[in-house]
Amino acid sequence: MIVYPRIIAHRCGGALAPENTLAGLEAAARLGCRAVEFDVMLTADGVPILMHDETLERTTRCRGCVAEQTLTQIRACDAGVPTLAEAMAVCEHHKLWTNIELKPSSGLEEETGTVVGVWLAQYWNGQGVISSFSEKSALAARRHLPDEHFALLYEALPADWQASRARLGAVVVHLDAAQVDHAVTEALAGLPWACYTVNDRTAADQLFASGCAAVFTDRPDLLLPAFA
Repeated sequence: MIVYPRIIAHRCGGALAPENTLAGLEAAARLGCRAVEFDVMLTADGVPILMHDETLERTTRCRGCVAEQTLTQIRACDAGVPTLAEAMAVCEHHKLWTNIELKPSSGLEEETGTVVGVWLAQYWNGQGVISSFSEKSALAARRHLPDEHFALLYEALPADWQASRARLGAVVVHLDAAQVDHAVTEALAGLPWACYTVNDRTAADQLFASGCAAVFTDRPDLLLPAFA
């Protein structure tokens, strides 16, 4: 059975630093976080980097699509975009449990899962879980990571989630906190589940009371003192 740290910093450090950056990982570690989550996407030359959006404008000084630019091109306009290898080195240094979310650009679902899965099979210490909204990406990664922990990732729990769980061999479910009700908690009884994105102590307390194993948060500074 997988054991979750209760508080997981969303996109590396939550609101403590720019999202999906090494600065976020360092900020989370300084605060005392034991766990972080981040998104992984491929560049045009197939390098896994930490990135949430398919386009670069919102979180970097670059413009255009991630999948259409090489790592060198992206680094030329924003040197702060980290590779998966760089992020994992920081996580291992600080002994951070990691939720690696596969975030493929459109049309690159299987390629993203394969590239990241192959990399993780060689270099990852296995301390954490892999998730994706794309079942294709998750299944592609699973082929290279037969013994690692995978999570189903949804907004709301679908009717066919158990079939998806069987295909992936998932051991946990991640859901939008706003979509969790009594029917969901009953359906998930006996299986660990976690919720995103929870930035309020009262909401976190209610979720933990209903059986939630962990929450992803942008405000680990608020939740850690109460729930670590």
